[in-house]
Amino acid sequence: MSNSIIKGLGFHHIGLKCADLARSETFYRALGLTEVVRWGEGEGAVVMYDLGDGGRIELFANGGDEYSANGKWIHFAMYVDDVDTAYETALSAGAQSLKPPKTVDLDSSPEKICIRVAFVKGPDGEELEFFKQV
Repeated sequence: MSNSIIKGLGFHHIGLKCADLARSETFYRALGLTEVVRWGEGEGAVVMYDLGDGGRIELFANGGDEYSANGKWIHFAMYVDDVDTAYETALSAGAQSLKPPKTVDLDSSPEKICIRVAFVKGPDGEELEFFKQV
């Protein structure tokens, strides 16, 4: 049950400007994401990939290396069943390692939780987190 004031509120997608759309598509397909929809062409091309749970990443062509006025995200976290396998798959697909898999006991509330996480850098410098509560 959602505590949201807005009925039906939930995560849909996050957008990323890509310096090389084809390279980014190859990378995210290698992680197992599936294409949902695309539109536009050339420098106006946009494609959305499903993460497997309905959440999506939206890739925009012609992103260059500049940041928009609303900045960039800190990281994009994806829930996975196996953090270590996701991390190795991303490295095999060309990601750069930022933080190898580790298990962290969080001093969290209302209950203490333990997570397994790993971080990589994707083809446009985006920071990706693979996350599992253990």
